[in-house]
Amino acid sequence: MSPKFYRNLLIITVIVALVALIAVYFFYEPNKNLRVTFLDIGQGDSALIQTPYSQNILIDGGPGTAILKQLPKFLPFYDKTIDLMILTHPHDDHVGGLVPVIKRYKVKKILYTGVVHAAPDYLAWLEEIRDRNIALTIIDRPQAIILGENLKMEILYPREGLVNKEVENLNNSSIVAKLIYGDNKFLFTGDAEVEIEEELIASSADLSADVIKIGHHGSDTSNTEEFLQAVNPQIAVIQVGKDNDFGHPSLRVLKRLERIGVEYYRNDLEGWVQIISDGQDIAVKKER
Repeated sequence: MSPKFYRNLLIITVIVALVALIAVYFFYEPNKNLRVTFLDIGQGDSALIQTPYSQNILIDGGPGTAILKQLPKFLPFYDKTIDLMILTHPHDDHVGGLVPVIKRYKVKKILYTGVVHAAPDYLAWLEEIRDRNIALTIIDRPQAIILGENLKMEILYPREGLVNKEVENLNNSSIVAKLIYGDNKFLFTGDAEVEIEEELIASSADLSADVIKIGHHGSDTSNTEEFLQAVNPQIAVIQVGKDNDFGHPSLRVLKRLERIGVEYYRNDLEGWVQIISDGQDIAVKKER
């Protein structure tokens, strides 16, 4: 083919690209929804938050490598960035999956408590953070993280520093965080047990939320009726694995939720569960 043909083809390509860019500029409306997906990673916790400001926030990673099959369902192939990673506490069913995530994705910043624990997965995670020089922030008091207009995350617990401390019950070192987008609120409780629930109630913290990630996989060591009443959620999500060895979720907890009129979803029954918020209303999507 002649040089003239290729020249004309190039001109047409440039014109089409310019028209496409102009159309995007004038007609594209950015996604104003917040998406919180409770990933189906077996017996463990992992939630992916995708903000209206194109931020990806990952709270816990579940055990093993199951998370690597979940994240691509919600993050496009070209998006390999985790803007913020939060480890609630260093038990394997929360930290294990964060190790392969750091190896596969670009993690910009990490929040954790700095509590002492000698489990291999936790130590491997800390080593990856050091090797990759990832910014690491220790949570040692209640604070607010501004993520954008009408969007913030409030850290409610711990209320004091735990760095380099040994905690007898690691569940009670869990970061408890509240995500607020407009009028909608999401409460993430890690594995915090009754003692922490009571401390939060006594602190007069605003625990109210539309959605709660049920504590400790639905165990009866958490999720007292008093705490659930203080949160007063519309929706609860129980991150739990099918046929697990712990008897999670507790039938008592399920009865409590039913008694106070909370609609609940379980990863072992529904697969992944996604809550979508426009800042005023929430909708639920699930895998099955």
